[in-house]
Amino acid sequence: MNAAAGETVGRIELRLRRLDQLFDSYDPAPFHEKDLDPDAEEFIVSWAREHGPSKPLQFVLHLPEDQRPLEPERVVREAIANYFTYRVELAGHELRRMLQLGRKSLLVGLGFLVVCVTLRELASGLGTADWVRVLQEGLLIIGWVAMWRPIEILLYDWWPIRARRATFSRLAAMGVEVCWS
Repeated sequence: MNAAAGETVGRIELRLRRLDQLFDSYDPAPFHEKDLDPDAEEFIVSWAREHGPSKPLQFVLHLPEDQRPLEPERVVREAIANYFTYRVELAGHELRRMLQLGRKSLLVGLGFLVVCVTLRELASGLGTADWVRVLQEGLLIIGWVAMWRPIEILLYDWWPIRARRATFSRLAAMGVEVCWS
């Protein structure tokens, strides 16, 4: 990948003895369609995060000469692009499900809060005894506690998924270089 003038590239370097170490051994698909080995994926993703969200990435794979006939540069470029494009799609689905859950939870929470506030107002007609005040405050607290999860989802929980999706997008687009040892 060519970086703009003055812009550095975040290099992710991995040294292997065999090309197939990069791929999940339980996946029977051809190389360019295979899943990455979970350890390799974790290594690549963690290094991508280390380089920050705006730096272009370059994957450098070090292999011995005897792996040259497998055309590793083409194979790895296709495999990386396919795998992380798939992960972008999965993260997008997860993000949509999370936001949909947040909206549904918000509706349920708001409905429950309205019921609790209504019951609180009705309880005010029972007098001013201490147990009535405890009941009123308890209903108000329970109503707001029911809003905790929807607010958590809609304010905080979706950000990490969005960041993961952005990382996967950068990884799907990164350049691939093979160095021979």
